[in-house]
Amino acid sequence: MDLKNIQRVYFVGIGGIGMSAIARFFNEKGVHVSGYDRTETVLTRQLVEEGMQIHYTDDVQLIDTKAQLVVYTPAIPATHSELKWLRENGYEVVKRSDVLREITKELFAITVGGTHGKTTVSTLTAHLLRHSGYGCNAFLGGISANYNRNFWSSSNNVAVIEADEYDRSFLKLYPDIAVLTAMDADHLDIYGTEAEVQEAFIQYTRNIKPNGTLVGKLGLQRAKDLKGDNQVWYHLNDNKADAYATNIQPSEGGYRFDVVQQDWKLTDVYLPVGGTHNIENTVAAITVAHLLGISDEKIKAAVADFKGIRRRFEYLIRNNYQVYIDDYAHHPEELRALISSARALFPDKKCVVLFQPHLYTRTRDFADGFAESLSLADEVLLLPIYPARELPIEGVHSEMIAKKISKPVQVIQKEDVLAWIKANSATLFITAGAGDIDLFREPIQEILNGKGFIENEEVKKDT
Repeated sequence: MDLKNIQRVYFVGIGGIGMSAIARFFNEKGVHVSGYDRTETVLTRQLVEEGMQIHYTDDVQLIDTKAQLVVYTPAIPATHSELKWLRENGYEVVKRSDVLREITKELFAITVGGTHGKTTVSTLTAHLLRHSGYGCNAFLGGISANYNRNFWSSSNNVAVIEADEYDRSFLKLYPDIAVLTAMDADHLDIYGTEAEVQEAFIQYTRNIKPNGTLVGKLGLQRAKDLKGDNQVWYHLNDNKADAYATNIQPSEGGYRFDVVQQDWKLTDVYLPVGGTHNIENTVAAITVAHLLGISDEKIKAAVADFKGIRRRFEYLIRNNYQVYIDDYAHHPEELRALISSARALFPDKKCVVLFQPHLYTRTRDFADGFAESLSLADEVLLLPIYPARELPIEGVHSEMIAKKISKPVQVIQKEDVLAWIKANSATLFITAGAGDIDLFREPIQEILNGKGFIENEEVKKDT
């Protein structure tokens, strides 16, 4: 695949977060970009505004037949009419990961993998490089709040890439620096067992280029099997790590802390984003920036300016009365980190979580873990399972989680959510999930803002 000579690209599933980053990469190079997606979204509308042609009907008559390259997402079923036609008619049809493989071969590649935290670490790393003036090409799995983008380009031949373990896509990447945040069981519909998940992450580190560096989370299982000619281990606060945080203090909805390495210390770092797990993510990103020789003051200034990522511990409301946080968390460990961090930052507020389980297989495999993490809240609302690419599995439903939760819980239909919020109290409200729960963000925000104003006025009258 010679990316330099491609003039027309067609995408099947162009609206996905990872696919759209690749589409933007080609579009910014002056390549003609078009494609299909199932539904119109805010993101697809942005792509159209940027000059790409997108349709939302599976119709072979709408394909760009002059395309030299076709990129598809594994989320598209093999029975998809357009995808079948393109394969049957001799087009070069590749996955998104195949394009990223070529990019990692051509550029100095910093890839970020792991079952949790990879979007935050990759976005913050890319932000550090951009804000400091170092420069990078960024291919992200989330929308940076600083730039409202999941991709940006640079004249510097450096790429920061989120390494997605779904469908083993990340095994095609060849990093110079590989970050590994976690190796917990996930995507068991693909891997089958936790051991196979771990084996895939080990293979990910085997692809590190000669004299490259692994930046790994201290305490990973099978750490001795991980590769990388150079290895740096980071942690939230364990001083046995090569890099860790100390003197952690909550501050204005975020944190102040120091980052310590064996021969280096960065003092009074301010992170304006909530979640203690994000301190650890920041330690990983700072470690990469330090390896690249970025100065202390530029690192601190970039972290202080980091506005976070859409749907990653994102504050939609934050005032003395009401806090509303939205997060992409869809794994038990992510939910645990989200809820425990929010409660630690706002200990006096009643915490209610609205959670949408994502995939029947994940719900089946992790029902106990979901229930344990959700029980950290004061009250839980569960939406029906979001199926995404899966067909229903008999006996698997949100009630599997609900019956194991130790706090007040109810399974609620989408059409009843807003009425519940209008009728009930929750001064710390959290929405979490990877499905279409984000459609509730604006209406919930509007209701809670209105309630907060009314109830604040009533408090003033009483006092």
